[in-house]
Parts: sequence; C-alpha cells; structure tokens
Amino acid sequence: MNIKYISLIISILFIISCGGDDQKAEKVHRKKVAKKVIIPEFNADSAYLYVKQQVDFGPRIPGSEAHAACANYYINFFNNLNLKVYQQDFKARSFDGKILKGKNIIVAINPESRKRILLSAHWDSRPFADHDPDKKNRYTPIDGANDGASGVGVLMEVARQMSISKPNVGVDIILFDLEDYGEHADIERTANGEESWCLGSQYWAKNPHIIGYDAQFGILLDMIGAEGATFGREYYSNQYAPGVLTKVWRKAASIGYADVFTNTNGGGVLDDHVFINKYAYIPTIDIIHHSPSTTSGFFEHWHTMEDNIDKISKYSLKAVGETLMAVSYSE
Repeated sequence: MNIKYISLIISILFIISCGGDDQKAEKVHRKKVAKKVIIPEFNADSAYLYVKQQVDFGPRIPGSEAHAACANYYINFFNNLNLKVYQQDFKARSFDGKILKGKNIIVAINPESRKRILLSAHWDSRPFADHDPDKKNRYTPIDGANDGASGVGVLMEVARQMSISKPNVGVDIILFDLEDYGEHADIERTANGEESWCLGSQYWAKNPHIIGYDAQFGILLDMIGAEGATFGREYYSNQYAPGVLTKVWRKAASIGYADVFTNTNGGGVLDDHVFINKYAYIPTIDIIHHSPSTTSGFFEHWHTMEDNIDKISKYSLKAVGETLMAVSYSE
C-alpha cells in the first residue's frame, strides 16, 4: 500500500467524521427547547375586594337598582382594563310567568386569537332565601356572596392580570345573568322546572355574542369562595368533558391544591355548564362546592340569608384563581 493511498483513506475518514459531528450538531439545534411558562400572580386580596364590592350593591335581582348599578360596575371595570366588552341584553320568562330583563356581560382577551377558552360565572343573586332556617325569610332576596359573587370576583382578578400580561390564547369571560331565578323550593316541582334555572346561559348558548363562536373548552365557577371549600368531580362535567376535568384537576394538584380539587364524586348539578355543553357544544366543566354533609349537598349557607361576605375565604378564592391562571397560561 503506497503513501498516496493511505493519505486518501485518512482524508475520507476525516470527512466522514466531520460530517457526523455536523449531523449531531444539527440534531441538537433542532431539538425543541421547552418554553418556560410565566404565570402572573393571582391576588386573593383583590378578588376578595371585588366580591365585597358586588355584595355592597345589595341583592342583584333583575329589575332592582342594585342589579342595574352592579352591571355598570362590571362594564366600567373591564373597560378600564382596556378589554373588549360585549353587553348581551335579553328577555326571559321566569317560572312564575314574569318577563325578566337580563344582561350577559362578555369580555374578550386577545380577541384576534383563533384558539380560545371560555371562563364563566353567574353574577345575579337568588331572589328568595328559600332554604333559610327561618321560614319568614324564605321570600327575601339574599346577598349571594358565595353563590354568584365569589366566582365573578375570581374572574375579575383573572381579567386584571391578563390585561397586564396576555396569555398565548384568546380568553372569553362571561358573566351570566338570571342563573338563580329558578323555582322556589316551597313550590311543587313542574315538568320543565329545570329549565327555569340558568336563563342567561341558555340564551347565550343559543344566541352567542359572535355568530359561529367556538372555544376549545370552558370552565364554569359557582360557589367557590366559602371557608374550607372543596371541589369534587361533578357528574355532568365528567359526562360532557372528562378530558377537561382531568386537565384542570391535574393542574390544581401540580400547584399544591390536591386537597381542594379532590378526586371524589362531586354529585350532579344542573348549572350553566349543562346548557353550554348541550346547546353551544363547547366541552365545559363546573368547579362547584359540593358538601355531602349538608342536606342540600351544597355549602352550609346555600340560598339563605347567611350567604354574605363574612363567609368568604381568601384561601378558597386563591386556590381557584391560581388554578385558572395555571390552566390558561399553559395553553
């Protein structure tokens, strides 16, 4: 073997070696780098303040001054955050034959984004304390601090944070009206009694604020602010949107709230999410306080005169708010 032939072999091996290194370098370069998700801090003090400010208007029942004033409060709040606000005025017939005027309030964050998620709660309060221990109170309107205002307070703080640091997806926040004007507990149940609840979400699901509106998934908040609140896996949520339910519960556990979002039976609740699933076809879950220790299955002061601001826990607001933020910013 002559020297020229040996040199040629060495040169070929060198080229192959260098090519291998280049290929390795290219593979390293192509390797997807995990993007760090920065989640703004949810402020439970602010959420609590927003709950209190709603309650301070008085019971938020349709046709009342408190109802009208509180609607303006929401609209001004979101406008001051420079977010796009829609007002959806509608009429609905109540279980007792009254024609009620309602107002759904919709807020769009990143309105240009095609991928969207839906967050919602109801803002009206129950016109009757029909589960109050004192029978004399059972036709008296309630404050609805937990039943209504707590979910809205959390969504207001979520909106405030998102107005400062936008998520990667579009987020629509809907405050539903006339959720809590269902049949009185002392009245004999009628065949269509279930349809007497959730009038605002029924209307929106059939008449969305944008024609052809769609979202990847939805999360409803209801009665999430009481001391010691825990949230089981609600039945209809598990039927309509099991993947969404698992996503949210896993995220809650990953940030330290496995004791709040429990893998237990949360019962079945006819709530706004049922009609969103049924008529808008958006897989939506309900985060709702279920308490097997009470006769109602809900928190102790449900539909009583005691559902006031003193029953609201900042820790419960924080657990739900931080979970919503973690889910939204991870999309």
